[in-house]
Amino acid sequence: MIKEAAAQRGTGIARRAPEYIREKMAEGKAVIALGEDEVAGFCYIETWDHGKYAVNSGLIVSPKFRKKGLARRIKRKAFDLSRTLYPEAKLFGITTSLAVMKINSDLGYEPVTFSELTDDDEFWRGCQSCPNYDVLERMKRKMCLCTGMLFDPNKGPSQK
Repeated sequence: MIKEAAAQRGTGIARRAPEYIREKMAEGKAVIALGEDEVAGFCYIETWDHGKYAVNSGLIVSPKFRKKGLARRIKRKAFDLSRTLYPEAKLFGITTSLAVMKINSDLGYEPVTFSELTDDDEFWRGCQSCPNYDVLERMKRKMCLCTGMLFDPNKGPSQK
């Protein structure tokens, strides 16, 4: 589902091995929306810099479930789960999707420069599957086509 969505959008979604996704599910770090007999949507949580940062990543909604508010509900659940599991962590994401930017903004995220995000090389390696990775590399991880968004729990709880 992730590979197809990335191809359809023409932008990157970090590809993860099925084992990695299963691991996130087993750890209780995934939000899965189910239709009657299929996965309708998905998002998982990953941490970086020893829990200083948490990311809600891999948001995907099956085409037949789009335009129904499911992405917003999945992101809200992932946000709440992240705040429960990692209450002190700064939550961040990078995206080219206007819809995801709006959802993140409604959750209290603010646009930031990449310098305010993790400098963990492993996180940035996840961008290698994106067709725009050359831009990120060329700009020495200072910017890309993605917008960085950050929720800082020290600035107060989400008001939305």
